[in-house]
Amino acid sequence: MGSGRVRNYRDLKVWQRAKAFAGEIYRVTEDFPRKEQYSLTDQIRRAAVSIPPNVAEGHIQRSDKVFARHLDIALGSAAELSTQLEIALEIKYLQPETHRECQVELEEIIKMLFGLRAAVLRG
Repeated sequence: MGSGRVRNYRDLKVWQRAKAFAGEIYRVTEDFPRKEQYSLTDQIRRAAVSIPPNVAEGHIQRSDKVFARHLDIALGSAAELSTQLEIALEIKYLQPETHRECQVELEEIIKMLFGLRAAVLRG
């Protein structure tokens, strides 16, 4: 957006980035063993996919308190995802470089969520 104004959640950089990252997580987990389809793979995907909708849902409520709460939920999902990615690395479902790339992007998203949460709470 040229003016910098946020008209809806789709204008939020953190929503855009988290949505793109969720797609990347689907691609990264595609090669996980078939036996993990309904366990670790599913948990990782659910955590990644829950981040952008929580940003969207909180933003659309038009209440700073509710928005901050949804950002807290998104942050919880991000922490869950980070832990699950660590487990995937430990059991060698993820290569170290892929894990590192995912964690770097996730850390950036977490920073953005914290920054947005602080701005929302300042009003």
